[in-house]
Amino acid sequence: MTAPTIETPRSPQGRGRTGQRSNFELYSWLFMRISGLVLVFLVLGHLFIMNMLDGGVQRINFAFVAGRWASPFWQSWDLIMLWLAMLHGTNGMRTIINDYAERDQTRFWLKMLLYVSAAFIILLGTLVIFTFDPNIG
Repeated sequence: MTAPTIETPRSPQGRGRTGQRSNFELYSWLFMRISGLVLVFLVLGHLFIMNMLDGGVQRINFAFVAGRWASPFWQSWDLIMLWLAMLHGTNGMRTIINDYAERDQTRFWLKMLLYVSAAFIILLGTLVIFTFDPNIG
């Protein structure tokens, strides 16, 4: 008598894969590690500059943001931080959905909702950074 075979976690079996192997999960795993390290630097730098340097939080207002975003350096800093944070979080949520959503249809719709909302936030944030007008009013 042999023991029943148990499907390994995250097995492609039963998920529509037909023996085709891909390195997507490896690249996804590497992206999480690299983006996490870069985000630590970007976010800690952002927090230090915004909260501790030159008088702290009291100096942050519309004029401060307008002056900061007048520089392509700070626009790039904030854009990279936005994109990496959203992609990092989306990738993490994708993994959670794959692990816990049991039905294929549920998994599909949850991931579509995740991808659409992430794309919307990335697009909206990018537009705000690049179309910010300091002369409003």
